[in-house]
Amino acid sequence: MNKIDEIYKIINKYSNIPKNIIKKKNINVKICGRIILKRSMGINTFINIQDIYENIQILINKKIINKKKIPLIKKIKIGDIIYIDGILFKTKTKELTINCIYIKILNKIYKSLPDKFHKLKNKETKYRQRYLDLITNIKTRKTFLLRIKIIKLIRNFLNKRNFLEVETPMLHQIPGGANAKPFFTYHNKLNTNMYLRIAPELYLKQLIIGGFTKIFELNRNFRNEGISSKHNPEFTMIEIYQAYKNYKYIMKLIEKMIYYIIQCVHKKEIIFFNKKKINFSFPYKKISIKKAIYKYSKLFNNINELENKDKILKIAKKLKIKIKKKYTINKIIIKIFKITTEKFLIQPTFITEYFIDISPLAKINKKNKNIADRFELFIAGYEIANGFSELNDYKQQYINFKKQLKIENKNKKFLNINYINSLKYGLPPTSGVGLGIDRLIMILTNNKSIKDVILFPTLKKNKNN
Repeated sequence: MNKIDEIYKIINKYSNIPKNIIKKKNINVKICGRIILKRSMGINTFINIQDIYENIQILINKKIINKKKIPLIKKIKIGDIIYIDGILFKTKTKELTINCIYIKILNKIYKSLPDKFHKLKNKETKYRQRYLDLITNIKTRKTFLLRIKIIKLIRNFLNKRNFLEVETPMLHQIPGGANAKPFFTYHNKLNTNMYLRIAPELYLKQLIIGGFTKIFELNRNFRNEGISSKHNPEFTMIEIYQAYKNYKYIMKLIEKMIYYIIQCVHKKEIIFFNKKKINFSFPYKKISIKKAIYKYSKLFNNINELENKDKILKIAKKLKIKIKKKYTINKIIIKIFKITTEKFLIQPTFITEYFIDISPLAKINKKNKNIADRFELFIAGYEIANGFSELNDYKQQYINFKKQLKIENKNKKFLNINYINSLKYGLPPTSGVGLGIDRLIMILTNNKSIKDVILFPTLKKNKNN
């Protein structure tokens, strides 16, 4: 086979050219693809073949095709992968079609595809056999093509602003950078326990110490926790760090980045997700966590009650929140927030003034020592991003790490001394953010489950295998 034409390029180039002009030009094309439709009408057989982007109609006329190929026409069936050489023309209904002069089967199908017209609807099969889902469902193909485009747009946005893309280890000797349960593994040669990373944060900040000022990493993270419509143990995140800027700057950067993506993908500011209208014009709403709980939960008579320990415990009991012995009041408030408030944050909203005792890597606010210079971005009731001005005082970071280990009942070996030592060389004033790519793509493609935007999501073991 010589040069192969791509179906979508043929369609884009010739779809709007008048029928008579295409006929005069005698345009020869050569394509490969999978048969998705076949219908015979006397001496004519019509088939449609597709690639990941598009499909196109083929006319096979027994009077035009080489006579040796006629038996082959009867043998081809839906699902076969074929090569076509032919001349472009338009039918009476103005459908762009290839008049086949040569056909070759590249590979036969040995198992029948699901009915193309009814598509693949079984969720379990869709996720376990994604290849069938991609073949039969145009929505699935469009979702993943959009995913690829969105990730490319994120890179473009940051590259234009001179951020440098870096790579950091995925195997960690000490898990850190987020409060989550890690996956455990073992390195035989080093004779040591290792962990799949839960976040690249501590390595990225060491690069800032080393002299980088604007960096990002599009990375895979692993958290040994639940599976749900918004959680997958293996997920994609982008972390962005900039020296000499505070968390307010990063909030604006994230607003601009998401707006840029929306404009490039949808060409508008308002989209629908799960039948809810979401307006991405900025600036986004900003509200403190306590004000948000008071406003949306309707459980407190006034905001001052969020300072009342007895009232908070009473509300927690009412909400059936399981309280562990080492939970602080602020930790319980966060639990209340997750149950009562998150679901109401439909429009893009920055929740601010997170408590310092649950923000061990964030800088303390200068005006109020009980809160951190931190935010979380919520869209459509989902937490999308978490960012803050970075704590760069090594003594305070050491204290915070020790407190965290005590709360989590972890051994001292989990104290990241390497990171503490790196802070002794001076982390410039820095702000950073981690943004969940999968959840953002869920919203931008109007998919209700994270499994629908991850090509091969983590699933329970199939009992049939």
